[in-house]
Amino acid sequence: MSLIVVHAISLPPGEFGGEGIVRLFSNRLDPSAHPYFAQIHALRVSAHFLLRRDGELIQFVSCEKRAWHAGLSSWNGRQRCNDFSLGIELEGCDELPFETAQYCALLELIRALRLAYPIKAVVGHSDISPGRKTDPGPCFDWRRLASIGDFPGACR
Repeated sequence: MSLIVVHAISLPPGEFGGEGIVRLFSNRLDPSAHPYFAQIHALRVSAHFLLRRDGELIQFVSCEKRAWHAGLSSWNGRQRCNDFSLGIELEGCDELPFETAQYCALLELIRALRLAYPIKAVVGHSDISPGRKTDPGPCFDWRRLASIGDFPGACR
């Protein structure tokens, strides 16, 4: 794995804290639980990791296996990013800022993954699927993520 792709997801859209994301990524989404779920319950998607709003880390797929998070995608001329990337979902949306706990947990996770794999880049889903995807969205602050790394005690 040489690429990390950062995503944002909320299920139902704009709502946080429920079991929708976990159920979607484990193919157990109940289409009758919410009107939106009826539209997406048949999707077979996954991610390696989810970071909840409070920074809780959940792993769905081993880093040694392909997850289905990138869809139609390319990075630096290489197609099918699922084949060579790790997908990290942040519980969030395009309209609201992410939580400090998520930035701290994401930085810690990225550091650990870089020790284990030859990661060359960390990008957003919008970077590998421009025009098709917007996440992690305009409220994700890449500079803030980098600045936390500059101040190791910032997350204590």
